[in-house]
Amino acid sequence: MSDKHTALRVVDTRTLSRDQWLQVRMGGIGSSDAAAAVGLCPYKSPLELWMEKTGRAPVEEAPGHDDPRYWGTLLEPFVASAYMDLTGRKVRRINAVLRHPTFPFMLANLDREVVGSPEVQILECKTAGEFGSRLWRDGVPEYVQLQVQHQLAVTGKEAADVAVLLCGQQLEVHRIPRDIELISRLVVLEAGFWEHVEQDRPPSADGSESAARALKQLYRGNDTTLDFSENVALSQAFAELVALGNELAAKERRAEALKQSLQEAMGDASRAAFKTGQVTFKRSKDGSTVDSKAMATDYPDIVAKYTVARPGARRFVISTDIHKAKEKSTC
Repeated sequence: MSDKHTALRVVDTRTLSRDQWLQVRMGGIGSSDAAAAVGLCPYKSPLELWMEKTGRAPVEEAPGHDDPRYWGTLLEPFVASAYMDLTGRKVRRINAVLRHPTFPFMLANLDREVVGSPEVQILECKTAGEFGSRLWRDGVPEYVQLQVQHQLAVTGKEAADVAVLLCGQQLEVHRIPRDIELISRLVVLEAGFWEHVEQDRPPSADGSESAARALKQLYRGNDTTLDFSENVALSQAFAELVALGNELAAKERRAEALKQSLQEAMGDASRAAFKTGQVTFKRSKDGSTVDSKAMATDYPDIVAKYTVARPGARRFVISTDIHKAKEKSTC
């Protein structure tokens, strides 16, 4: 892979509607997809990303005020401005989706380009709240590093700065130089993921909550039954799952017993201190709730008017009784 190249401009983003922008994103792996594509994103699995790229996932809605992405987009210009004030460097928008000239599945949309600097050419703007800032305690999180290395791979540039606004009041700037070895591995892994997209073949689930969500969307369920009794690998997986379930149940019972012993010792006290920490046992504020049964009895027409159907969810039920198991769906 050549170390020096110029990225191709795919489309001007200034004239794109949101729907058009989402359609462009489906045509490749963007920098914000990089970590998910290689299985190193804490928020999204390769399987969920695959569903998005193949059009199987619900259309992504614009983030609302309670979504960190909304605030990240809103504050991006201010982070870029603060970066210029802090470093004395100038930045500008590119307003285009870029594509790697050799690997067309690799796309990038840069936050800003650093102008006239031989040391750094890309600026990535981030914001992190109270919870998210914890991920930055030891520097740039891995998934952000992969995002930036993807950008450097697409553009052929030498370095990027990541400017992150922590808790709305502290700006940190981290330099990420081009890592040729990491980029080489990243390209191979991303190519492998993109093969799954082109072949319409889902990648394996990875045990994450994201993969669990994707599986529920991908496989809606029916009334068929599969017999895996002769499948050695799946039978071993089932046996291990049952054993782990029993072990977890025993640990949960032990944890509950320990918790109750502390609650008994505390009595009416709301806090207890120990050498290694503390526990609190406080009463929450009184709340209120709607008596739906009484409301349905007294105002059935109103309840019927505002009642909406809710689709059922698939339940994964384990049974070790072979006779009952044969009566249950194994899907």
